[in-house]
Amino acid sequence: MMDKVCWIDFDTMEQFMVDVFRGVGVPEQDAKTCAQVLITSDKRGIDSHGTGRLKPIYVDRINEGIINPVTKVDVVKEGPTTAVLDGNNGMGQVIGTKAMGMAIDKAEKYGMGMVAVRNSNHYGIAGYYALMAAEKGMIGMTGTNARPSIAPTFGTENMLGTNPLTFGMPTDEAFPFVLDCATSIAQRGKIEVYSRQGKQLPEGWVIGKDGKPRTDTEQVLKDLVTGGAALAPLGGIGEDLAGYKGYGYATVVEILSAALQGGRFLKALSGMDHGKKVQYHLGHFFLAINVEAFISLEEFRKTTGDILRELRASRKAPGEERIYTAGEKEYLAWQFRKDKGVPVNVSLQKDLIALKKDLNLTQYHFEFE
Repeated sequence: MMDKVCWIDFDTMEQFMVDVFRGVGVPEQDAKTCAQVLITSDKRGIDSHGTGRLKPIYVDRINEGIINPVTKVDVVKEGPTTAVLDGNNGMGQVIGTKAMGMAIDKAEKYGMGMVAVRNSNHYGIAGYYALMAAEKGMIGMTGTNARPSIAPTFGTENMLGTNPLTFGMPTDEAFPFVLDCATSIAQRGKIEVYSRQGKQLPEGWVIGKDGKPRTDTEQVLKDLVTGGAALAPLGGIGEDLAGYKGYGYATVVEILSAALQGGRFLKALSGMDHGKKVQYHLGHFFLAINVEAFISLEEFRKTTGDILRELRASRKAPGEERIYTAGEKEYLAWQFRKDKGVPVNVSLQKDLIALKKDLNLTQYHFEFE
């Protein structure tokens, strides 16, 4: 499948996504925000959360009435360093950008800012919001709960979302430190990528009802929705490789995403009610820490950079050429892709053609049509 990949330059793809979002009722400025979050994922090589999710996660859900295209964000409660927002089931990227923006503003004034959100939707890559803080010379942290996917250690029922716990920190290097990963071994988006590529899953990513690993990609995607399969937490199935650690961190994110703002959790986030699709009501949290409240930003950047450089310079395992630090591979992906654009496989090509036709976006001419 990979030999049929085409490339679309970033500017064209971003504007196409803006026009698609506008075509399904998202106001123009909000459409630009949503497209920017998605294209940032593609730029960083995170194909599981970029353009490939435009149709199935956002456009289809808007058309089904699951996501409200016009986002109204209410401030439920606010203090000098904190706030609780209600996203009224609008666009997650719009809600997330506003929430982290508030956290950053509070941190600039008071040293720290934290914002909790309820009644939101999928907000794209969590790293986008951590980057917002890092680019302001701050430490950024965010997490979100999600529809049930992960089984607790010694269980087989999907209870917790993939619940990323994400950090961004400024450095003196060309790229910030950004740790953006799910608390499962793999997340649903990555399984969707395997599906589009027609590949079987690696053993250990998914556990079946019988407690055994599952590798049948297409059926797994269906069974993750119905409860017939579940993702394994970081560390894997059982305790031998410390799966309880991933399970524990996923639970931390669930609590911070729900308990701080009185939101829904676990099975209540399934998006289903008596067999019918319903709104998700996801929760997020955002934290910004002003480095200057502790030490000069220059000193922080230098020390952070020194730590990362020493890690990369440490002894390598036999046969390995390189050690990486978080955010480095994403930077290298951008260096490779900046003049090429977004890789579009056969499955995504079909989605883009369908969106172009349905929304009459005749100004776009894709080479694969």
